[in-house]
Amino acid sequence: MALGLRRPRLWLGLTLVATAAGLAAALVVLLGGVPAWEWRGEFLIGGEKPHLLLDAISALFLALLSVLGGAGAAYSRDYWSDTDYPKSAGRGRLWWSALVLMMGLVLTSANGLHFLFGWELFTVAAYFLITLENRRRRVRSAGWLYLAASHVGTLCLFAFFALVAERTSGSWDLGPHLRAQAGLAPLFWLALVGFGVKAGMFPLHVWLPSAHANAPSHVSAMLSGMALKMGIYGLVRFSGWLPLPPQAGWVVIGLGAVGALFGIAFAFAQNDFKRLLAYCSVENIGVILVGLGGAMLAAAHGDIAWGRLALAGALLHIWNHGLFKALLFFGAGSVLHATGTREMSRLGGLWHRMPWTAGLFTLGAVAVSGLPPLNGFVSEWLVYLGLFEAGITHGPAAWAAMPVAIVLGMAGALALASFVKAGTLVFCGAPRTKRVAHAHEAGPWMLGPMLALAGACVTIGLAPAYLWPVVARVCATWNPAWAFTGPAPAPLATLGAVHVALAVLALAAAAGLWWRARANGLRHGLTWDCGYAAPTARMQYTGGSFAGIAAGWFGWLLQTEASLHRPRGLLPERAHRVERVPETVLERLIGPVAAGALRVSTAVRRLQHGRLQAYILYLVVGLAALGVLVFLEGTQ
Repeated sequence: MALGLRRPRLWLGLTLVATAAGLAAALVVLLGGVPAWEWRGEFLIGGEKPHLLLDAISALFLALLSVLGGAGAAYSRDYWSDTDYPKSAGRGRLWWSALVLMMGLVLTSANGLHFLFGWELFTVAAYFLITLENRRRRVRSAGWLYLAASHVGTLCLFAFFALVAERTSGSWDLGPHLRAQAGLAPLFWLALVGFGVKAGMFPLHVWLPSAHANAPSHVSAMLSGMALKMGIYGLVRFSGWLPLPPQAGWVVIGLGAVGALFGIAFAFAQNDFKRLLAYCSVENIGVILVGLGGAMLAAAHGDIAWGRLALAGALLHIWNHGLFKALLFFGAGSVLHATGTREMSRLGGLWHRMPWTAGLFTLGAVAVSGLPPLNGFVSEWLVYLGLFEAGITHGPAAWAAMPVAIVLGMAGALALASFVKAGTLVFCGAPRTKRVAHAHEAGPWMLGPMLALAGACVTIGLAPAYLWPVVARVCATWNPAWAFTGPAPAPLATLGAVHVALAVLALAAAAGLWWRARANGLRHGLTWDCGYAAPTARMQYTGGSFAGIAAGWFGWLLQTEASLHRPRGLLPERAHRVERVPETVLERLIGPVAAGALRVSTAVRRLQHGRLQAYILYLVVGLAALGVLVFLEGTQ
């Protein structure tokens, strides 16, 4: 890690080798080479012997960590170089290594104490990466909000692991043996809150938009693509290792469905490029939670068929979201690197100036919108199949399956609208500022990781059947009763063939349009403006034009704030309207509670005035009160 401070090339080479080794180890387990890797140390760390376990579940997440860890390191070579950021580039490489290493420790730790150790260190490493540009006030605020929210989750997890150890004769060892322990089911609620904060689960997502928006873009890609998945990993892991309360599946499904719809509604209303992507992550985490909650509910009632489909969709969407969201954040970073702004209302016309970035971002937008023939459609389709199967089985989930599917469908439609808005405002039309007009394409170290991620999105979309053995192995690890060796229960091979046909047709249509444009001598120019004498780039649709739709549908949730400066006088010179979408949960719910707690703390602080006599009086009063309580207890 120390090499990152002074030797960037050597650090990059070693990072790529290390992440490749991690990917290879994960693939050996996922492809069935070995059932699992396990190691127990004979020495003590913090009073506990280390216990590392790499099974199919942890291997699924470790493979994604390795891919994004290597891709982000390569991307940062040009994006966050020593030339552009001489004071923070070295620190960024150091904390990147710590982040990847500690995430790997969490994924492989089978000891609760060491799990918490890795969890806390990866949280701290992420904080220092988020605040690399700590000269800016909003960056520092985003970092502190992330750190405060993360430690609320960590407190819940500390209580969770401590109570698990207390109820298992003081053992911090983790594993499937916990399923048979009595009294552990209620502890799942602590795990849900603790891991839900890190996963960005609605309404515990309050740290997510500002952290993702203000972090460097390669850090945003890792936060969205992998750090959120660490929370999901905790939920997947311990929902398989613990006995669950009867209501657990219903609660997780409900939180996922509500989060998917509300998250994408907030995304649609954003003008900040990266904040839109951040809220879109809340929506995708909701999709994953719907699948995972469905699997919990199915396991509780013995409904293997639809539960396995829902779990398979959730597991595959973990990977898919990591790939296409990292691609989108890399694309946003390339735009920010070239133009210096994240505001979509100040961009435009970048398709002809950054064609590779525009094309790759568009591919990622198709994937995140859940459209065929890319990977996002495959995983969401499996979740839908699970819901439809639940709807026709007349089981306990039948009455809720269709409403949840409808909510996810609405969220998918809003996701498509959000990325149509983002793509057209950023890449189409005319440049809105001079710097945007002089933007240039990203370099090979930034485009290379984007091409690799785009290739993975296309490959999974065109050949989903080849992934079923991997997903089935992870499902069997989560619930051994769901072991499955036959063909895929969903027609994934047929879906892959349809996707290949769609891809061929799309390429043929694009080639035909390109050939026709060249043959006809197509010219590029501004849209016809009815003969207006002085057209400007400001005469284009803005983000507010699109966001007005969401403000109308979800105004009660978004609570849009607007200030209007009206034209005055006979010859007015200027008029403008400013709209702001507040962080509703943070500002309208958590903010007032925090303000009340601050007022109480300020009032109580008056007791801390530095007078020794008063402090002695406090002790005497406290001891007297304690004595009275002991006396009353003894008389009962």
